[in-house]
Amino acid sequence: MSFLSSGEVNYNSRISRAEMLASRYMFAKQVLDFYGKIARFQKDFYEQLPKLWGKSPRVPADGRLRGPLNLPILAAPFGKFLAVVESQGPGPLAAEAHRLAQGAEAAWAELLEAFWRSGLIEGPEGAAGDPRAEFMARAFLMPYAEFVVSGMLPPVLPMTVCRCPRCNSLPLLGVLRQEGDGGKRFLQCSFCSQEWEFRRILCAHCGEESEGKLPVYIAEQFLHIRVECCETCKHFLRTIDLTKDGHSVPLVDDLAAIPLTLWADENGYKRIQTNLLGT
Repeated sequence: MSFLSSGEVNYNSRISRAEMLASRYMFAKQVLDFYGKIARFQKDFYEQLPKLWGKSPRVPADGRLRGPLNLPILAAPFGKFLAVVESQGPGPLAAEAHRLAQGAEAAWAELLEAFWRSGLIEGPEGAAGDPRAEFMARAFLMPYAEFVVSGMLPPVLPMTVCRCPRCNSLPLLGVLRQEGDGGKRFLQCSFCSQEWEFRRILCAHCGEESEGKLPVYIAEQFLHIRVECCETCKHFLRTIDLTKDGHSVPLVDDLAAIPLTLWADENGYKRIQTNLLGT
């Protein structure tokens, strides 16, 4: 099985695609405008990381992405991130950013370390944590994760895996890339953005492989986006088909596809992993 490394992240393409789709889909404009502001912060943070990191090894000695977090370089950028969300975000996120900004840096470190270790923010006694706090950690740490991953060698994948081989996160998307007369399917990680090859006829959540139980739906409004469902586990994966629209930026096009999420909810399907803004 092959692993597709994205190399250095092109935030400019994400930002320009968000601007273009915001002008095309007015129902997604608010979401995409806010994402554009987040992506601009992420771009600046990503570009500053080599200087902030200094001469320390980028990749942990054990080769795992979720090794020790480089906390000393994160406090000042996280404060700037909270300021962006507080001034530009929707009400609930702005309020959470304001609350966090009033706290101590030790509380920031605890939040970031908790998400970095497991990809979750847990509430008391293992209950689900506040999704607003999870957004803060996830959105802020994404460029950090992408930076660390860009210095790692591709892993060896002897078999198809449903979780990211880098960080064990759930897949956010499927991506169909041109190969010969058809397309090769990859999964894209919901956190570090890496892609790995995945079988075409296989549920990325439960492993169902019966084609009759894996219906695919496409809406006329988004002909390049497939909603790949599983009747066994009732989960779905959205797949961006680059063979139909090579200008797509999967992470951004997914944010704009709000009607597809509404359709899936109405038909009893649950997404394997939501995107950053829950669309």
